[in-house]
Amino acid sequence: MELKSVMNRYGLKQKIFSIAPLFGLIALVVCFLAAATAKDLNIAYSMKNILNQSVVVAVIATGAIFIYTLGSFDISLGASACVSALVGGMVYNATGSVTLMFLTCVGVAVAIALINSVLASVFNLPVFVTTVAMLSVLNAVVLMLININGTGSQIAVPTDAVAGLNTTWFKLLVLVLFFAVCLFVFDFTKIGRLQKFLGGNPVCAKLSGINNKRLAIIAFVMSGIAVGLGSFLSITYAPTLTKNTASSVGMDVIISIVFGGMPVSGGARSRIYAAVVGAFSMTFLNQIMVMFNLNSGIGQMVKAVIFLIVVSLAMSNQRNKEILPR
Repeated sequence: MELKSVMNRYGLKQKIFSIAPLFGLIALVVCFLAAATAKDLNIAYSMKNILNQSVVVAVIATGAIFIYTLGSFDISLGASACVSALVGGMVYNATGSVTLMFLTCVGVAVAIALINSVLASVFNLPVFVTTVAMLSVLNAVVLMLININGTGSQIAVPTDAVAGLNTTWFKLLVLVLFFAVCLFVFDFTKIGRLQKFLGGNPVCAKLSGINNKRLAIIAFVMSGIAVGLGSFLSITYAPTLTKNTASSVGMDVIISIVFGGMPVSGGARSRIYAAVVGAFSMTFLNQIMVMFNLNSGIGQMVKAVIFLIVVSLAMSNQRNKEILPR
């Protein structure tokens, strides 16, 4: 009876902790709507801006969940998105085909992800090490691509070419469809279950005969598809591409995933919805601070404090649990 009571208490605590980020998002939305109404702002226009700012990070973070579930993280995602967008833009300027531009964005991002997965899985290098190295390489490639283009500063896709895709419904459709695919793979297939097991206890997973290299490659491919979709959406929103395109995405993904309640250790408590909840929470928080005229420095400090609080709560929850989920 005592063990059952402990399990019930632990289960209730886990459920509360898992849905807390969702309530946090709802609270931020309510605060935003109240502040926007008080300041007589155009709420529809503001919500459109929030979607534009959130959707790229939400899509890329959703794919990155597969890597984070394994207990790893990729800091080269922003640079990968920039390279994919630049190459996609160059392909459009050479062919005039939006379809080829889309396929190029996804193909380049997946190729970069596969290189990362090969370095991490086949050569048994830590993911952090490989992505740090890849970040430096990709930043150099960005400068090279811009110089090849001839202007030395940007690669521009005609606005008219992507104007029909720069709509709220198209972006929501991409996010919803990709999220649905990831949700199915993550929660309803063997691949998702094995990735959670591997992230929760890699030693036990190895002794059970689980192919960790195959799972890592799949995780990177899913992340690569997300980066490709995100880079294409970046082009539709801002068709003039520079070295700063998607420059903050890598850090935004990390913050969004943590804001969404994803445990930094990955494993069985990983949740695919953490990416979307975190991305929109971060954007609503930014907009609220802008409405109250808080400068960027104060805004960064606020986000840093919230980030530390969320991580501390997650780590405290991990340390204090009475039964290990692994």
